[in-house]
Amino acid sequence: MNGKRATQLFIDGTWHDATGAARFAVHEPATGAELAQVADAGVDDAIAAVAAAHRAQPGWAAMAPRRRSDALRRAFELMLARAEDLAELIVRENGKPIAEARGEVTYAAEFFRWFSEEAVRLDGRFASAPSGTNRMLITHQPIGVALLVTPWNFPAAMATRKIGPALAAGCSVVLKPATETPLTALAVAALLAEAGVPAGVVNVLPTTRNAEVVSAMLADTRIRKLSFTGSTEVGRILLAQAARRVVKCSMELGGNAPFIVFADADVDAALEGALIAKLRHNGEACTAANRFYVERPVAEAFAEKLTARFSSLTLGNGLDPDVQLGPLVDAATRDKVTRLVDAAVAAGARARSSGRVPDGAGFFYPATVLDRVAPDSPILAEEIFGPVAPVVAFDDEAEVIRLANATEYGLVGYVYTRDLARGLRVAEALESGMVGLNRGLVSDPAAPFGGMKQSGLGREGGHEGILEYTESKYIAVSW
Repeated sequence: MNGKRATQLFIDGTWHDATGAARFAVHEPATGAELAQVADAGVDDAIAAVAAAHRAQPGWAAMAPRRRSDALRRAFELMLARAEDLAELIVRENGKPIAEARGEVTYAAEFFRWFSEEAVRLDGRFASAPSGTNRMLITHQPIGVALLVTPWNFPAAMATRKIGPALAAGCSVVLKPATETPLTALAVAALLAEAGVPAGVVNVLPTTRNAEVVSAMLADTRIRKLSFTGSTEVGRILLAQAARRVVKCSMELGGNAPFIVFADADVDAALEGALIAKLRHNGEACTAANRFYVERPVAEAFAEKLTARFSSLTLGNGLDPDVQLGPLVDAATRDKVTRLVDAAVAAGARARSSGRVPDGAGFFYPATVLDRVAPDSPILAEEIFGPVAPVVAFDDEAEVIRLANATEYGLVGYVYTRDLARGLRVAEALESGMVGLNRGLVSDPAAPFGGMKQSGLGREGGHEGILEYTESKYIAVSW
């Protein structure tokens, strides 16, 4: 431990240095300054964590669902009690504004509460076989040790969204957090231990050797489940590795969300939704609106009003309560956003606001609106992961559905219209796992989160979330 901030590996209920005492630096995106030195796990540490989880698995699975529920409920209460400290930690290692970080902590805690309730609702079913020859008893059993790999953009919520259902189902876990944001995950591990989760049930391994460490664990026969949130490119690699041992996988991958505004929409409501859907965590979210399709009669007015709203935002260190837009997570992310905007402008798009990197320390990029964007512009084909809104005008419903679905991704889409029949019709036509209809926010612990096509496999949250960590067993019974 480092004061109140955990910086070591968490294995079998205790804090450990990495093999060879290896460590790596975590930096603050707002300043570039070093925030902490964190233990850097290697393959030996990873195998030790898998062994600890495997030892703990039978006892945790055999524990009464109510006891597992109680531990998750205590974790929920502890997260809320420590909300301000956790929010500040998220801002420091992640960069989002403090108000958003507080919101993330509340959202993250809700996964512990929701799955504390699901732990006692994991019902099977009983039926008679259609032939009348026997009865059918179907139960759900914990799948076993789960490997959880989480991204940097929501370091608390992505951890709890996976840990919550796994523990509720009776699985032990090894969590490999993102290299950029390991401190929040370690804080969550400490909180779970305090809540009474037994040693070995939750293990956390920060590392810079991501591919090597994850590959070693996937090759271990004791790992029965992989849950990954991250890029589609990495997801494909992990799916191929998991296939070698037929490991059950949940994949929450990249997005390229369309944000559709019809001419009959409440434009002011659409603007409010756009700010949420686009700028949540500075645009660094897989659910971020990536392509704005606005019906031609209102396209100019929408772009103008969105530009005014973007231009009014205060850019700065997220610890300042007046700041509404923080830095991007690192220089590489900022450089990618810069490249995409510059290429779009060179191809004929108009930057209606800024589009320039400010001077000074930190990885800042201002909120930027682009209009006159061609429907085949490269910026519409790639996940931006930054505060940039490209606006494309469209002429009719069929055209916008075609444009919205012209991507390999299918995580989420957003639709604004006053015509409910049209809204539901378009929502059904969109090739995405989730749709926000007159809403800029879809995430909810009680709802199944996930996508279609190259955006992933499986669902997190809702009742579906706990089933991802179970095996269904059918028992044929005669009497």
